[in-house]
Amino acid sequence: MHESAELSARGADYAARLPSSIDELRGPVTGPVELPLRVVWSGRRTYDLDDVRQRLLLYALLLSEAPAADLRQWVNRDLLVEQWPKLRQMLSPARRRAWESMLLGSA
Repeated sequence: MHESAELSARGADYAARLPSSIDELRGPVTGPVELPLRVVWSGRRTYDLDDVRQRLLLYALLLSEAPAADLRQWVNRDLLVEQWPKLRQMLSPARRRAWESMLLGSA
């Protein structure tokens, strides 16, 4: 398989794991969040949404790895939109394209 076709296939696989709409993202907006082991099996599990840096790290982790059900539970639509300019730089190109497609589709 050609490298760009392989990357496109991986991007499509990832996009299929996302919620169907950004409006489904109804996670918390403030306070500490402790992720379950199914989401983070090693390293840091607790993040403070009131700390911008911790929130960016949390969202980068979730947007990169979490399935739709966990995205719905832990990501908040308004916080995602607010921090997208910085957050997009923390994602791989395929993940960034998938999320931008969703963000632009809901505009």
